[in-house]
Amino acid sequence: MGDRQHAALARAMALPCWVAPHGARLLGGGKTNHNVLIEDAGRHFVVRLGHDIPEHGVMRFNELAISRAAHAAGLAPAVHYAAPGVMVLEYLDASPLEPADVRAHLAPLAALLRQMHGEVPQHLRGPILTFWVFHVIRDYGHTLAARQSPHLPLLPGLLAQAAGLEAMVGPVTLTLGHNDLLPANILTDGSRFWLIDWEYGGFNSPLFDLGGLASNAGFSAEEERALLTHYFGTPPAPALWRSYQAMKCASLLRETLWSMVSELTSAIAFDYATYTADNLAAYRAAHQDLQSL
Repeated sequence: MGDRQHAALARAMALPCWVAPHGARLLGGGKTNHNVLIEDAGRHFVVRLGHDIPEHGVMRFNELAISRAAHAAGLAPAVHYAAPGVMVLEYLDASPLEPADVRAHLAPLAALLRQMHGEVPQHLRGPILTFWVFHVIRDYGHTLAARQSPHLPLLPGLLAQAAGLEAMVGPVTLTLGHNDLLPANILTDGSRFWLIDWEYGGFNSPLFDLGGLASNAGFSAEEERALLTHYFGTPPAPALWRSYQAMKCASLLRETLWSMVSELTSAIAFDYATYTADNLAAYRAAHQDLQSL
């Protein structure tokens, strides 16, 4: 365990919200923050440690507000304590999904997304960020250029493709999105599903969450059509299907550029170079498929 991990455990144990904390241990999976599991007064909590990350548009005031709203909507754990750089959540006795789990539960997960998009905005308080993926992509392009990324030769072509995708998406319905629907951010206790990790939450098109879920869980085209049919209540018309596919490509491109930036800026121990290569390959494959529509 490195110095940063030891510091994370010490900081989590020293928070003023505890009675008699013990059993602190690091949880895996965080690419932008440290997560610590702690027991106190007979209950378990997860401590999320992470400051604002402006280059990724992550602002912790926004994550906190959406986390509280998602709990009020019955979709996320309660916030037990919050301070700058710290959010303590109730621990859920639930397991993260694997891609195969997502593909096996299309109807209930489509219902979960509908509930999130429809109900979480009703509980929001204060200013909330907008997550427009094409702005995010352009901003990443500026960051990579300013920092002289080794991926710089790829940027003109990728940004030109992004402009084409934005035009293809067309007008959107604005709602509150999670915007980071990795299978591991969906938990189940065997009877229901929960959503966690709202650091990229913000107003967006629902197509981004649908496309992100499908690409992160490796959906086939048939599974994608089934997901959209469950979500919208009718099979997708050609125009919606094309818009959705363009947004799915944008979600993959955004993840690729996110990783390129993280290669330069992140202090978290994670193999960003391999993550970049994997996402770039997935994006290129999806973009190639889009050309045939």
